[in-house]
Amino acid sequence: MDGSTVSETLNHALSSRFQSLQTFINQHIIGQPHLTQRLLITLLSEGHLLVEGPPGLAKTKAIKVLSNVLEGVFQRIQFTPDLLPSDITGTDIYRPETGEFEFQAGPIFHNVILADEINRAPAKVQAALLEAMGEGQVSVGQRSLPMEKFFMVMATQNPLDQEGTYPLPEAQLDRFMMHVNVDYPNAESELKILELVENEARALAIESIAPLSQNDLFAARQAILDIHVADSIKTYIVELVMATRQPQKYSTDLANLIAVGVSPRATIALSRCARAHAWLNGKDFVSPDDVQAVIHDVFRHRLLLNFEAEAQNISPDQVINQVLSFVPVT
Repeated sequence: MDGSTVSETLNHALSSRFQSLQTFINQHIIGQPHLTQRLLITLLSEGHLLVEGPPGLAKTKAIKVLSNVLEGVFQRIQFTPDLLPSDITGTDIYRPETGEFEFQAGPIFHNVILADEINRAPAKVQAALLEAMGEGQVSVGQRSLPMEKFFMVMATQNPLDQEGTYPLPEAQLDRFMMHVNVDYPNAESELKILELVENEARALAIESIAPLSQNDLFAARQAILDIHVADSIKTYIVELVMATRQPQKYSTDLANLIAVGVSPRATIALSRCARAHAWLNGKDFVSPDDVQAVIHDVFRHRLLLNFEAEAQNISPDQVINQVLSFVPVT
């Protein structure tokens, strides 16, 4: 068996492992398959995920279930209006016995972080995550402390029209690879949820799954980077990005809706997420369908609309649909 055959066999085994992982999470998180898939795509793309939706839709439970099957340490941070930045990053503690200050690491120094209800804390506290998410380090005084190699933040937020919430600043929004909106499950899923909760025997009968090692995760990430992306797909991704920055070249109507286009991080994120989407579906190449499948979650929080769009109650998703219609598949 030559090297390429061995590599293909290992890649197939890894892909099957993650498909089984997705099935396992869907057994626990009923009625939210889009969320569970985006969790895995973000994990495989070395990104961070922002999940928005009303309370009670298993946003917190989803990241807990994922963390339970990963080799790593999970930490939940409940964001509140009185939270301080040092409550997240840590602080220097004076030790009288030695006469020196000793750094006490905050909860950010773990592998999987749940930033629960992140928009309930003021912007100064939200910004405490910026350096960790963007640079992989935290600055404390004169020192810069590195994060774990496996480091993922999943933040949840309630819709901004709810009382006691603060909008996330654009700089922090851009650090999230994907922004997923979750909604209430349909009647069929709601019935399954009720049955699962009421029937303890059935809940215990859900098959367990072996924890995923960090080495397997890193191998899967490398396999995704090795997926073939044709030049035509790269051009298609760039054209989609440019349509948000120079919309007048594509449509006057589109130009009248967009205030600020997406950032270069969006270009990178769209490519990485499309690769992960293809890989999770057992493909070894990226197609336009993979790009179109993830573009809404990648662009949604980075696309700023103008007052005209807001006056017409036009959502970012509707504008993204227009971008897809105006940009031809190359």
